[in-house]
Amino acid sequence: MAVPRKKTTPMKKGQRQSHDALTAPAYVEDKESGERRRPHHIDLKTGKYNGRQILAPKSDV
Repeated sequence: MAVPRKKTTPMKKGQRQSHDALTAPAYVEDKESGERRRPHHIDLKTGKYNGRQILAPKSDV
């Protein structure tokens, strides 16, 4: 069984764990509708992506 030769220092532990932090998802304001949406995602309310109609608009029924 492999045994570490020396104890891992707090600095090395911190460097390894620095990428484990959770980040909040980014949102952008849609230019046409003003709604918030995720970048590079289709706006589900209007069905548009990058100025083009991709899906049928969602009806408020």
